[in-house]
Amino acid sequence: MSWLFGSSKTTMVAPDDAMPGRDHYPYEVPKLHAVLGTPLQGPWTPTTEVLYVGMGCFWGAERKFWQRQGVVSTAVGYQGGYTPYPTYEETCTARTGHTEAVMVAYEPSEISTYDILKTFWENHDPTTVYRQGNDIGTQYRSAIYWTTDAQRELIEATREAYNEVLVARGYDPIATEIAPADGRPFYYAEDHHQQYLHKVPNGYCGLKGTGVTCSLAPPADEPVEASVPASGEDPKL
Repeated sequence: MSWLFGSSKTTMVAPDDAMPGRDHYPYEVPKLHAVLGTPLQGPWTPTTEVLYVGMGCFWGAERKFWQRQGVVSTAVGYQGGYTPYPTYEETCTARTGHTEAVMVAYEPSEISTYDILKTFWENHDPTTVYRQGNDIGTQYRSAIYWTTDAQRELIEATREAYNEVLVARGYDPIATEIAPADGRPFYYAEDHHQQYLHKVPNGYCGLKGTGVTCSLAPPADEPVEASVPASGEDPKL
């Protein structure tokens, strides 16, 4: 997925210069998750929450989340740009403005938003701009799009805590785009991209974290899978 290079790939396209797109999907979006057997597009229960994350190549990122207990469904797609209903090939030109994103639907009573965010922060490098490893381009930018105010508050708190630790370790400041999902439609990717590493177990996965633990004590009413000290140390869960 790193075959397209060039300076234009690392410059965000202006809205007026973005591809025009279309008013519908040019392909059929599958109904069910190939691993979990749950709906790919909902409907969700009243207690289900949804977050959208960009961590570089969406194949490996999606797998990280569908493996978590309490995650109801995941899907890969394109988000945060300007072109409606883009294709993968169009997104890879960096002329849609979208990042490769993963939709994560989860039950907060089974997995906390905090643990969803730990999976996000720790499994990619949020300090690089428009790249993850050898994957270079605006479509590989780090991003997270929230759907509730509580999510936003926890995203900001974990970003602040993680940024402090990363900078102390010599990394650049976190460059993650953080914004509301409202107004940033998630466009489902083509069928063969959905749950790709389940369909192609030996397929490409460029996902790589910094090796630094994101440490922040979650709110008392947030269920946790392991106790996390609130000190400045880097506990290993």
